[in-house]
Amino acid sequence: MRLVKRLFLFLLVVFVAPALAAIAWWQLGEHPSSWRDADWSSSGLLAEPQDDPEAAIYVMAARTGGLKGALSVHSWIVTKAAGASSYQRYDKVGWGSPVRRNGYPADARWYSNLPTVVRKISGGEAERLIPKVEAAIAAYPYGRPGDYRIWPGPNSNSFVAHVLAAVPELGAKMPSNATGRDFAPGFASVAWLPGTRDLHATLGGYLGFSAGITSGLEMHFLGLVAGVDITEPGLKIPAFGTVSLSGVAQAATGGDGDTAE
Repeated sequence: MRLVKRLFLFLLVVFVAPALAAIAWWQLGEHPSSWRDADWSSSGLLAEPQDDPEAAIYVMAARTGGLKGALSVHSWIVTKAAGASSYQRYDKVGWGSPVRRNGYPADARWYSNLPTVVRKISGGEAERLIPKVEAAIAAYPYGRPGDYRIWPGPNSNSFVAHVLAAVPELGAKMPSNATGRDFAPGFASVAWLPGTRDLHATLGGYLGFSAGITSGLEMHFLGLVAGVDITEPGLKIPAFGTVSLSGVAQAATGGDGDTAE
């Protein structure tokens, strides 16, 4: 009984309390009442494609809509061939044909929320990797109508996680608050990903952990992630994302700091 109480207290402090705090923070802001009222226009974050002749790959994310926006981001992939006059955007969505191509402007707001660039690759490396990214997108196993489940997946973040796992040369880490990124088929799954040197284990996407060079150390509970980032020192706080420890240290000493994800 004492062990059960300790486990309950651990889950309450590490996962539930931050999630409730995120929900309270989210409720203080102004958000569209429905997708019809939301702003889906370009944010201006990316340069006009004709102004940049180099090939490019972007992994992007923005807070999603409704109450789930307090807990998770929506992520997508953008590519641009060398000399191309347009971007190619790929999302997985929950209506119609799940994997959408150019359903929205490349850097569009998502439910009125501004996007961020999680990872950018440009030049010759992007040119080399674009065919691999497109092949991974085409091979996504949940790309048919009906192949979408908002939680625990497969959802939009499961799609991007699939591409990043298939093309580890991208060197991208998904935001820790990208709910659905740890989805795996079946009830119990254990996988070693040599490309990212990570071990992933999950019970239906509801409970699990990750450990390795890319993941750091993570615990997963009902889609929430808590842990530490090793390569880019930071704390992974459920619902909030990753807080850079270097940024905290710089702020404490009077320097400039950033908050990741």
